[in-house]
Amino acid sequence: MVQREAVLRLDEQWARVRSGAAHAEPQERERLLDELIGALRTHPEDPECTALLGLRLADRAALRFAAGDRASALAMIEEGLRSSERAAAYSPEFTRWYARGLINHGVWLAWPLSDEDRLPRHPLGPAATEGPTAMERAAGERARDLTRAAVGVWAGLDQKDPVNRRGLAQAKVFLGDRLAELGFAEDAVAWAVDAESDFRQLLLADHGSEESAEAAEALDHIGRQLELRLRFLAFGSLVGLRLKGLLPERLLPRAVVAARVQGVAESEIAARLGLGADQVRTMLEVTPWLAVWRVEVRGPDGLWNVLDHPWHSATEVRNRTAEDIGAELVRGFVSSADHPGDGVPWRIHVWWHEEGDPARARFRLAVGPDAPPATPS
Repeated sequence: MVQREAVLRLDEQWARVRSGAAHAEPQERERLLDELIGALRTHPEDPECTALLGLRLADRAALRFAAGDRASALAMIEEGLRSSERAAAYSPEFTRWYARGLINHGVWLAWPLSDEDRLPRHPLGPAATEGPTAMERAAGERARDLTRAAVGVWAGLDQKDPVNRRGLAQAKVFLGDRLAELGFAEDAVAWAVDAESDFRQLLLADHGSEESAEAAEALDHIGRQLELRLRFLAFGSLVGLRLKGLLPERLLPRAVVAARVQGVAESEIAARLGLGADQVRTMLEVTPWLAVWRVEVRGPDGLWNVLDHPWHSATEVRNRTAEDIGAELVRGFVSSADHPGDGVPWRIHVWWHEEGDPARARFRLAVGPDAPPATPS
């Protein structure tokens, strides 16, 4: 058995390498980490060694992920979490390590489900052309459960400590991400709004420049996420959030635009969101949305060919529905020289903000044999 003091010195050495304070070649890094993990395993009765083992197994898993060995990395993280959980009862710091481990494991599990903007990679619902595999979906559900557990762990810590309050707010952000990936868009927004409120309170408390900077950065991130996620909410979900007090005033113009893009009448928007008719009209007139469209024609080889500008383009519009834009494009295309003529299949998609999966299009029309009707969404 390696003496406890020697184990802790070895961990300090690894911590310097990990942070970049000390240099080590890749092979030496892996050798040092493997030696440290082996040494930590020899002290299962010691809470600090047990807690450190959880952290270092996570470090080892990160290297496995980087090498493309996802299965081995996930198994190693599971082992690390068990170690962290055993140590969590011995000190608040070890509990925090465990909570962070739960979140990190959720991030790795859900990685195939989320894009670089932390938005769902696979649109869910009846219009989706593809979706996550059963294995990816199961991993996403496990990630959600782990992250929800992390929220509970952070909430159980002393909330007078700003470190714990910040940890809880961050956990809520991650839970929103995990829910969004599984298609629970309304719940995802609700958790993000809750986290935003927590970070605003932390910023107001001003517990130091570093904490304030972190809170401000988190607020910027959440704000961007909320604006993006509103695009995926049905009008009924927007109404539900408004009734629960989970639709911040600053996001109301975006919510109004989101409803209008879907084709909801101004009068209904005003009535169900509790706004005046003049408020709604003003919001729609001053808040643009970016309409992005693509027209494709099927060639003799059966492949869809994307046409050039102006049939593959984008523009900012105000107080227009996606169906308005789609109908205008259809009329223009049918009367243009680019129209392929009767009997040749063609189709149009209109997106909000960015071109992407057809399932995310706000307007769809396919013309030709057995084509479905126009689909505003």
